[in-house]
Amino acid sequence: MISARLDRLPPTRSIWNLVILLSLGFFFELYDLLYTGYIAPGIVKSGLLTSTTSGLFGTTGIASFIAALFAGLFIGTMACGFLADRFGRRTVFTWSLLWYVAANVVMAFQHTANGLNFWRFIAGIGIGVELVTIGTYISELVPRQIRGRAFACEQAVGFMAVPVVAFLSYLLVPRTLLGLDGWRWVVLLGAHGALFVWWIRRALPESPRWLAQQGRLAEAEHVMSQLEAKVSREYKRQCGRELPPPAPPTPVAPRGSFRDMWVPPYRGRTVMMTIFNIFQTVGFYGFANWVPTLLVKQGITITTSLMYSSVIALAAPLGPILGLFIGDRFERKTLIVMMAAVNIVCGLWFSQVASAVMLVSLGVCLTLASNIMSYSFHAYQAELFPTRIRARAVGFVYSWSRFSAIFTAFLIASVLKHFGTSGVFVFIAGAMVIVMLAIGLMGPRTKGLELEKISP
Repeated sequence: MISARLDRLPPTRSIWNLVILLSLGFFFELYDLLYTGYIAPGIVKSGLLTSTTSGLFGTTGIASFIAALFAGLFIGTMACGFLADRFGRRTVFTWSLLWYVAANVVMAFQHTANGLNFWRFIAGIGIGVELVTIGTYISELVPRQIRGRAFACEQAVGFMAVPVVAFLSYLLVPRTLLGLDGWRWVVLLGAHGALFVWWIRRALPESPRWLAQQGRLAEAEHVMSQLEAKVSREYKRQCGRELPPPAPPTPVAPRGSFRDMWVPPYRGRTVMMTIFNIFQTVGFYGFANWVPTLLVKQGITITTSLMYSSVIALAAPLGPILGLFIGDRFERKTLIVMMAAVNIVCGLWFSQVASAVMLVSLGVCLTLASNIMSYSFHAYQAELFPTRIRARAVGFVYSWSRFSAIFTAFLIASVLKHFGTSGVFVFIAGAMVIVMLAIGLMGPRTKGLELEKISP
């Protein structure tokens, strides 16, 4: 009954306020996740790390810094994804944020490669838990008719972090302020901003779907009644009508377990999303984490590289902003396949040009394609599994993108060293072909369907 009551709610201001609050948290998660590429030239300049490594898995290069983050993300998503199913979306959402804020503050004052990598790993665990929880949280709080737009809004607000961190890096990374290298200030600014979000997120309710699934029906009813009262008042002011009646109730399933991911129809979805996540991260982070370094390798100075990267980063929120208009008009799987194809074409072209206009233009296209694909697949994978195992299943399949990124960082460093920028984008193109095949051939349709119909 809770699910039916949620899905009949019109998208009034109160519903969108919840999405915005969650999106503000996502802003600082992406700030933390994506500052790697922008501070990398500064870390290299300070002598802590090198741009490439003498061996494939060397621990003194930028690749090891990237790998440490994704090793933490892998543990956070794979081993800890069940926490949100066990303890609740809101609780885990809050404490994982505090975890990675504390780790980042400690990391900003490290003076050895090992110390830097260790605390980046610790921060990654908290970010991994947070990334799993936020997608689960949004999919369960919003009515079905705006699920695509809600994820687009979350990603639009979140990806505002990319131009912010790029611009801050452009201003700070080449400089030293109060005895601290500029890259350390970039890290500290993000950590302190996230504490503000932790404070405002106290206004978020627990997921009533999760509460009902746990048998905490009185709490679910309380949360649902408060939300309905707010939405009803707003809807009456806007349209002069009462809320529409809910659809017939769907029985509440018992608590789930890991084995539930391996029975039909979820087994095929688990395999599909695992394959997808292993290879999508090659394209997304292969560009996002390496673009300043790739530009430097093409003969551009650190300062100019960061300036170009800042301009390219302005496009980051535009993809999800487009999603606010198209997010619920097209099938998620169709958008994912199309954007992977654009990634292939623009990436290979990027590797063959030298002019500033073309580098920036193609960088913008790559960023748009990657971020449209990002909001689409985050919504998609949260829709494919039932409430009882949603966080656990999303954590499992998403963890493989983190695992893949550990080795992708080293592989890209090696390919860049031996084959240059062209080799990097051929490597990325191959991964995107596999993404297209996995989703195009195996993915079910989800547009406009209730979560309980997608995942019976």
